[in-house]
This record gives sequence, structure tokens and C-alpha cells, in this order.
Amino acid sequence: MTQTTATPVRSFPKQEFTDAEAGALDFPSSKSRTYNYFKPTKLRATTYEDVTVDVQPDPDRHLSQGWVYGFADAPGGYPKDWTTLKSSDWHLFRDPNEEWEQTIFRNNANIVRQVQQNLANARGAHAFEGFSPTWVRFLERNIGAWMHAEHGLGMHVFVAAQRSAPTNMLNNAICVNSVHKLRFAQDLALYNLDLSEAEIGFDGEVHRDVWQNDPVWQGVRENVERLTSIGDWAEAVFATNVVYESLVGVLFRSHLVMQIAARNGDYVTPTIVGAGENDYSRDLNYTRTLFSMLAKDVEHGEANRVIMQGWLAKWIPQSLAAARSLQPIWSQPLEKIISFQSSLDASKAGLVATLNDLGLTEPKELSA
Repeated sequence: MTQTTATPVRSFPKQEFTDAEAGALDFPSSKSRTYNYFKPTKLRATTYEDVTVDVQPDPDRHLSQGWVYGFADAPGGYPKDWTTLKSSDWHLFRDPNEEWEQTIFRNNANIVRQVQQNLANARGAHAFEGFSPTWVRFLERNIGAWMHAEHGLGMHVFVAAQRSAPTNMLNNAICVNSVHKLRFAQDLALYNLDLSEAEIGFDGEVHRDVWQNDPVWQGVRENVERLTSIGDWAEAVFATNVVYESLVGVLFRSHLVMQIAARNGDYVTPTIVGAGENDYSRDLNYTRTLFSMLAKDVEHGEANRVIMQGWLAKWIPQSLAAARSLQPIWSQPLEKIISFQSSLDASKAGLVATLNDLGLTEPKELSA
């Protein structure tokens, strides 16, 4: 007869929670929905701050063991010497646009829908057939060439810079900047295809030759390629958003295309280029906040301003040369309502206003 032996029941100690453990049942602010460990910009933390601040850990704040990952030739994941500028606390930066993952998709989706609707309406109304032959030549050469500049900056300046910046708040803002550039370049590429199919004699391939060989565009091309070779992430953002965009980007988009398109029977192109110009306004917003913070830093502000003045001396002549090389295209459209010099003066004035906000001295080249 077989005897059944009962399996002994193992005994485990019952967990006791105290306020000393991370899993404490009750702790300060445990009943509050507004608990946080950082000082918000306003009275209460915004959703942007809740989902952005300290998402990327920093040994100076929370990692007592140092970086948990790094590169073979670097001391840690995000070395602060990847830029010559210094900050008493990089975590003080807050993007005034409050960009985070959701806003990237929401804002860009809205712009894409708007652009697609405008293009659909233009196709339905046969608006492209109303473009003069001179304006068609202008678009196929210059709008197509500008697409290369936008894509190069988005892919090779801002994608690289966002990886090197030392906090998640900076990464997000610069990453959105790259998304803006890449989406705008894609908008222009799709517009190029629409015009190619419109049976108006539009050459959808000529933009490549213009970008590579047309003397008018070689100054811009050289400027863009030099920007992509900058190793210092802060210099790359400064030289692009503060200098190049003010003197070349705004000059072409706002003070040429947006001004003369309607006079040439084109209400379509401004809706696309205007979306890119709106992107830049948002990107300049975070750029001003960032470099103003660094220029006014209690400990490093003076040294930072000296460095930024050096960047101005280096990049303003480059971008002014690129801008002046574009002068011949002001004469290409049949209807012209603005001179190159007045457009350039307006671009310079915009840059001077930005420099005043940053507390930087206006270089002599801008008054020449």
C-alpha cells in the first residue's frame, strides 16, 4: 500500500513597507498628481516638462556610478566638451515651443495635410497652366535647387547636432529642427513631381545640375557643405540658425519667393515655402532661448559671448558671399517688385535683431 507524503509548504517572509524603501506605500506627495523632482518654469510643470526633463540621465544629477554607457574614445555618453560653450546647468534650457514626441507628429501632420490640400486644389483648378514660361523656368531651377540645401542641413547638421547635445530638452528641440528641414525638402520634392506632370514644360531634372554646376548656386552650396562639416554641435546650430538662415534662408524664401510669386500668377508656391518659413520661425525661437541662456550664464557668460563673436566673424562673411551670389535670380522672374539690395538689407536687419537679443555686438560686415 503506497503512502502519500505531503509536500511541505515553503514559508516566505511577508513584505513590510516603510518610508525608507523605494516601494513605500506612503511617501511625500504620494497622493498628489503633480509630484516632480525638478523646478518647473512656471507654477506647475507642463506636459512638455513632465515628459522631457531628465528622460536622458545625467551623472551630474542622478547617476552616482557615472555613465552607464559610452564610446571607446569618449569619457561618457554625452561629453560636455563636444562644444566649446559652457553652462552652469545645461538642464535649465526649456524649449519655448515645448516640442516633444507628440508635437512632432501633430504639427507636421497638420502642415502636410495643408500642403496636400493646396496642391490638390491647384491641380483641380489647373492653376499650374497659368504660370508664365519665365516663372516655370524660375521654379524648376531655383525652388528645386533650394530642396538640396534644406535636405543637406536637416540630414547632416541637425541630425548630428541633436545626438551630441547634453540634455534631452536640447535633443528634442534640435531633433524637431531636423524634422522640419527634412519634411520641407520632401514637400519641395513632391511639388517638383506635381509640376513635372502638369504639361507646362517643367523640367523636373534640371535642379540637380543647377545645384551642382550653376555659378549662382555654388556659394550657397559651399556654405551648406561647410556647415555640415562643423564638429562642435553648438557652433553648427548657431552658424546655421542664427547666421546662414538669416542671411540666406530668409533672403530666398521670404524676401524673394514669398514676395514675387503672386505677381507671376502663382498662389501655390507661397503656401509650400511659407510652411518652411514658419518652421524656421519656430526653430529660431528655441535657438534664441538657448544662446541667450548661454550668453547670460552667471559663470561662463562672458567667455561664451567671446566664442560666439568668433563664430560670427567666421560665418557671416561666408553667408554674405552665398547671399550675394544669388543676386542674378532676382532678375529672372518676369514681374519683379523688389530689388536684391532691399531684400538683403531686410535679411541683415533680422540678423541684427537676433544679435541684440543675444547681447552680441553687430559685426562690421553687416553695416557694409
